[in-house]
Formats: sequence, structure tokens, C-alpha cells
Amino acid sequence: QLQLVESGGGLVQPGGSLRLSCAAIVPTLSYYAIGWFRQVSGKEREGVAVLSAPGRDTNYADSVKGRFNISRDVGKNIVYLDMNSLESEDTGVYYCASARNGWSTIRNMRPYQFEVWGQGTKVTVSA
Repeated sequence: QLQLVESGGGLVQPGGSLRLSCAAIVPTLSYYAIGWFRQVSGKEREGVAVLSAPGRDTNYADSVKGRFNISRDVGKNIVYLDMNSLESEDTGVYYCASARNGWSTIRNMRPYQFEVWGQGTKVTVSA
């Protein structure tokens, strides 16, 4: 049974950076696409970035393009979300989730397409 554990959240000033980690308890991540999502209280969960199972394809929300980068370390079974030039609007609880559907489907980062979710890590961007 796949399990995902996020870490790396915290308080950061606007313009700062954070690296989130999503550790997968699974023999290999190569079978799973991994997405990062965030949720602010009272709002729907939104997709931020997604990485395909082979690791070749990525997609990002328009609001984070050029600032966030998703990557993975296959040997460590960890997917990272590097967040730079953080803004107050980036504040929220960040979740990673896995999917086994085809890339053409999951690249749109609809939460219902992802099957297994971590517990979340909180990111606060504030002066």
C-alpha cells in the first residue's frame, strides 16, 4: 500500500524559498505520477505541479510557473517541490498525491484523479 509523507513546510518571508519533500513508502515511484496541491481554508484544493510516472513530463499552475519546480530522486523515493520567490498567495497546506492514470488525464491536476494523499504540510508566507 502506497503511503506519502510530506515535510518541509514552515514560515517564510515574501520573496523567500522553501523545499517541500514528499517521501513515498513504496518499492519504486516509477509507477506513479506525483502531484502537489495546496488548499487554503474555505477554498477548493488546487493543483500546483505534477510530474509524470516516467519523470519526463511536468505541468504547473499558471500562478507558479517560473517560480516552482517539481523533481524527484528515484533512489530515495522522494519528490520535491522547490518554491522560489514566494508570495503571500502561496500560503496554504500543501499535499502530495499519487496517480496511475495516463499523463493526458492527470496533467490537468484535478484532485479527484489522484488516489493516495499525504497528510499535508503547512506553508505560511508572511513578513
